[in-house]
Amino acid sequence: MVNEVTKLLGIKYPIIQGAMNWLTDANFVAAVSKAGALGILGPNAGQTTVTNDPQVLASRMQEQVQAVKEITTAPFGITLNLHQDRTGIAAVDELTNLVIDEQVPVVLLTLTNCNDDFQTARQLVKTFHHHQTKVLVRTQHPTVADAQLAEQMEADLYIITSFDEGGGNLPAITFGTFAGVVGIADQVEIPIACAGGISDARAVRAVCALGAQAVYVGTCLIPTWENPAAKKVKQLIVDSKIEDLTLYRTTPAYYRLLPTGLRDKLIENARIRNLEHALQINSTLMDNQNGLRRGMLQGDFDNGYVTVGTGISRINEIMTVKEVIRQLAKGFA
Repeated sequence: MVNEVTKLLGIKYPIIQGAMNWLTDANFVAAVSKAGALGILGPNAGQTTVTNDPQVLASRMQEQVQAVKEITTAPFGITLNLHQDRTGIAAVDELTNLVIDEQVPVVLLTLTNCNDDFQTARQLVKTFHHHQTKVLVRTQHPTVADAQLAEQMEADLYIITSFDEGGGNLPAITFGTFAGVVGIADQVEIPIACAGGISDARAVRAVCALGAQAVYVGTCLIPTWENPAAKKVKQLIVDSKIEDLTLYRTTPAYYRLLPTGLRDKLIENARIRNLEHALQINSTLMDNQNGLRRGMLQGDFDNGYVTVGTGISRINEIMTVKEVIRQLAKGFA
């Protein structure tokens, strides 16, 4: 399969692995890239503990970058969140220097929105392009305006993350995957990748027919042998269907979770309290996404949560990364 995205990124299939917080490491990302997709080191890649030090964060990421390069020469990327890493600290300068020093092929630049972040993001894009690094842009709440601004800042690709996604912080704009692709893809010239509920070849085929040139997938790669998620989390995903998911309100907008002890507390708070009070209490219980680390990395369902996308009904077994990528790639045939 050769298209604009495969040529842009130097990959075999136009499949981009989601930069999942806590749920990537060098072995997993290298496996994705070796399978012909683009692996991306996400926030807290390869880590089990939280740091509040930008230098430590960058040092940890550098170790993971170097480990990927020892395993494969295939292209891969890292995530750079413009305002804060999901640990709650900013490390833009440190990670920018890391990308340049280590000659990382791709950066996933994550923004709140392109309007507020335009000048800073445009300068980062210029800097990375000067060092031959490709830049993918993903915004928290995707819009046509964001996609057009990403194009104006000369990003190489824009990722549409729909309300069908997993990963916790759902977009405040509640359109699904199909509506998102149709509404945005025709408004820009740069290639579009689509995220949300894509877990088999049929979904890949469908979003490409609607205008996407690539897919951005996370949930379907969690129940793989190489992923660092807890084994009980992988089994929970395999055993669950879409009707097992529960949507509820918390900051900044919505979350979608599978059953755990903590989830039940969060749902009950949302049911019995007024919205403002429930948001405050649930945000505290979730502990700035430490709940994700406890639930998905450590398998602690009493104090953590499991968040996934809407495509879980089509995930029926734990597989290797290579098997999942090959299965998805059939949608491009």
